[in-house]
Parts: sequence; C-alpha cells; structure tokens
Amino acid sequence: MDDLTHTDFLGGRVRAWQPARGYRAGVDAVMLAAAVDAQQGQEVLELGCGVGVASLCLLARVPGLRATGLEIQADYADLARRNAAEAGAKFEVVTGDLAAMPAGLRDRQFDHVFANPPYFLRDASVSAQDPGRDIALGGDTPLEAWIEAAAKRVKPRGFVTFIQRVERLPELLCTMQARLGSLQLMPILPRQGRESQLFLIRGRKGGRAAFRLHAGILMHEGETHQQDGESYTSEINSVLREGAALPFPG
Repeated sequence: MDDLTHTDFLGGRVRAWQPARGYRAGVDAVMLAAAVDAQQGQEVLELGCGVGVASLCLLARVPGLRATGLEIQADYADLARRNAAEAGAKFEVVTGDLAAMPAGLRDRQFDHVFANPPYFLRDASVSAQDPGRDIALGGDTPLEAWIEAAAKRVKPRGFVTFIQRVERLPELLCTMQARLGSLQLMPILPRQGRESQLFLIRGRKGGRAAFRLHAGILMHEGETHQQDGESYTSEINSVLREGAALPFPG
C-alpha cells in the first residue's frame, strides 16, 4: 500500500498507518478495545485485527498484556506489524483465515478474544469498490464462523467481546448462546431519543449467569447536532481521548 494516512487515537497515545481509501479503523475499534476487561499478564486475541488499532488501544490502556492479532488480508497485517513496531508494542500479528485457523494459533487459548466482524450481510449489501474495504465491511465468512473461532480460542472462564450492528443481533445472540454463557449486551445510542445502531456484547466460556441487557451507552450530547465540532458525552470523550475503560456492569 502506497497511499496511507497516519491517524491519531486516544489523544495521540496510539498512532496507526492505514489506507487513505480502503477500510479505515475509527471509533468502533476504540470502543471495542475499551470494553475488553483484560488484566496485566493476560493473553488476548483479536480476530480480524486490520491495521491493529483495537489491539494497540487495548495495549495502551493495559500494559503487560500479550496480544495477538489474526488478519486475512496480508497488506493490512503488514500495516498492523508496522504500527506495532513503531509503537514498541508487544503485538504479534498472524496472517490467516479464522475459518481455517493457522496452526500457530490452533494450539493456543487466550483470556480474552475480541472482534469487530463485518457489519453487513454479503447477500444484502452492495460490494465496496475497494477490495480491502469490501472484505472488512461485508466479507464472505459467516458470523457464525467468527463466534465459533472465538469460542474455541478462549480459555475456560475467559471472555469473548464483539461490537456489531443491531441488524445482526438476532443471529449473533442465537449463535453465542449455543457456545458461551453469561451473555451481556450494551446498546450504543447515538443520541438521546435515537435508536441504537451498534451494540457491544460479551459472553463467558462456561458462564452460567442469566442474560443481562444493560442501559445504553450514550455517544453524543443533545438530541440533534447543533454546532461544529464534536459533541461526545464526557464518558465517551474519556474513552476516545484518554483511553478510559468502558466496562460491562457487574
């Protein structure tokens, strides 16, 4: 890739090279990283890590993690390695397909597995002109395969955390319930009075707690956008600019 931009995350604590016109990591990746309740010394795996933004944000918040990313697109995996090297982060990036797990990952398990799977159903969306963006937004790997891979790679009592669009909730919830327990769902609300478009969901391998639906996370102040510039709530601003956690309650 030749046409790249260098983007700041967490107020400049994380910087990432990414394609100027391909799939670009943004707020979703930061929110996902903030919701992963990892502790120092644990091992974490990001499925479909792209250029590594979510993992690098998690590493910036929780030093001492051992982080691994799996990415099917070789050029994005190369950028993730470059971003990790420039940050001095201990982030191993493996190029491969989660539906045909590379041998180096097939024998390992992790305390946390997290992912931002493609948001759109392939047969219900229009393909993007850029191949990298098309795979990231709509890929051919079914959502069930993402959940299956995550459930296999997470340790007993470990956690799986996804961010996804509301349209995919029935499919994701049904599939996760068959493989994980103690499911918790946090809707992400764009503004007061607006319908949720995204949600965060977490399950625990071997968990036995009842399903929990939490109050929504409010992204922006006010019912409408009334001025130039950002209008994030103080909680979200802390997550996006200062690297604060966004934990599941309880």
